[in-house]
Amino acid sequence: MSLNETDVTQKNDEAPTFPFIQESVKNDPFKVPQRYTRSEEVIQKSLFMPQLTSQLPVIDFALLLDRNKDELSKLDTACKEWGFFQIVNHGVEIDLMQRMKEAAAEFFESPIEKKIKYAMPPGGLEGYGHAPVDWSDRVNLTIYPTRLRQLPFWPEELKDIIEAYSSEIRRVAEQLIKSVSLLLGLEEHVLLGLHKELCKGLRANYYPPCNAPENVIGLSSHCDIRTLIVGMQDDNATGTQIRYKGGWVPIKTIPGALLINVGDVIEIWSNGRYKSVEHRVQTNKNKRRITFVSFLYPRDDAEIGPFEHLIDDQNPKMYKEIAYGDYFGHVRDKKLAGKTHVRATKINEF
Repeated sequence: MSLNETDVTQKNDEAPTFPFIQESVKNDPFKVPQRYTRSEEVIQKSLFMPQLTSQLPVIDFALLLDRNKDELSKLDTACKEWGFFQIVNHGVEIDLMQRMKEAAAEFFESPIEKKIKYAMPPGGLEGYGHAPVDWSDRVNLTIYPTRLRQLPFWPEELKDIIEAYSSEIRRVAEQLIKSVSLLLGLEEHVLLGLHKELCKGLRANYYPPCNAPENVIGLSSHCDIRTLIVGMQDDNATGTQIRYKGGWVPIKTIPGALLINVGDVIEIWSNGRYKSVEHRVQTNKNKRRITFVSFLYPRDDAEIGPFEHLIDDQNPKMYKEIAYGDYFGHVRDKKLAGKTHVRATKINEF
């Protein structure tokens, strides 16, 4: 299953169709190729709202595990109003997180002749890749179920650390999904059970410095079509922005925290009570940035649709039932962006 439906692919044994952005920067750090330049209408500089950065909810994961009512209430508010939140006290060792960052930096900063061995093949969805208009390179991998792993695309220096890191992230994600299940008035195991098999992908993103960061976008605006997304941000450089009340709010990561966002699957299951939120990534002029995004999603044959107990006269049914694979395919085929993802399954719109 795809981790990013807009990836442009390259053959393992041939030169890229066009340069990876990291190589373009190495060749000429002062030039911004025309294909990456965005209009002011797209950048939306007038809509920046940094004054709201400090209001992004922070959830104590340890309190969630204890089913603390106040912390569950905070999580409910975060999913309703923001679609994003940070978690602290999650139990993932800082040393493990740091080793993951160092291993990825070693790979991305290695010679292109080495990296190109892991490049996406034509029509492929995994490996070392690049999007045509985003100021970033990335590595896309399927992690779980293990039988679907394509190990030839796993960089050698990342294999062991990815295994350890992904196991911890899956633990955290499963507990968060259990908490959401309780908030929706279900037994804690219900949402995980509806996945039939919890799938997980990983994308490591590399954002090189950009001489004109005000004119490019590191990752285009989008919503996530999965269930839940767990991100590890770069403590030394910011860039992620979320859509909130019509503007763009930059996220300032708490060192050691994990950044979580709700995906379309939870929005559909909750009949719109919780929201997947549009977000994007800006670049920095003097700093490179590396981030990690873990995607949790159902198997293709898992059906997603609103729960009956969340539908009443005041909250009419908003979404149709649909197999996750069909939903994913519809979004990918039409290359939908922004909030048009989830609208694909709304009543009278699919």
